Amino acid sequence: MPAPDSRSFPRAQRLTRGSDLERVRHEGKRVRTASLDVRTLSSLLGVPRVGFVVPKYKQSGVARNRLKRRLRELIRLEVLPGLAPVDLVFKVLPVAYTRNFETLRAEVLQAVRRIAR
Repeated sequence: MPAPDSRSFPRAQRLTRGSDLERVRHEGKRVRTASLDVRTLSSLLGVPRVGFVVPKYKQSGVARNRLKRRLRELIRLEVLPGLAPVDLVFKVLPVAYTRNFETLRAEVLQAVRRIAR
């Protein structure tokens, strides 16, 4: 089996189970930006984990997948390397579909800075 790629988004750092996402959504602290609703809660596993909720909002599957790829890339490169052991859930608001990569980057970093306080 090949060694894990250092550029990947490791499975151990993904929130994928619905029960985990719901726990963070109901119990977590909320931080909002113009196009993101971010919830955070201390991680039970001692490792940072990130999940995404990207509703369709009458957008195509192509647009939805593009937005998810952009968010995953931003988290992988900018957030995970310095993230404390917390669970984060990023919920996209409809306006996020109109944002370019740099605007999304600024909003993600703004939300993470506010959470770190």
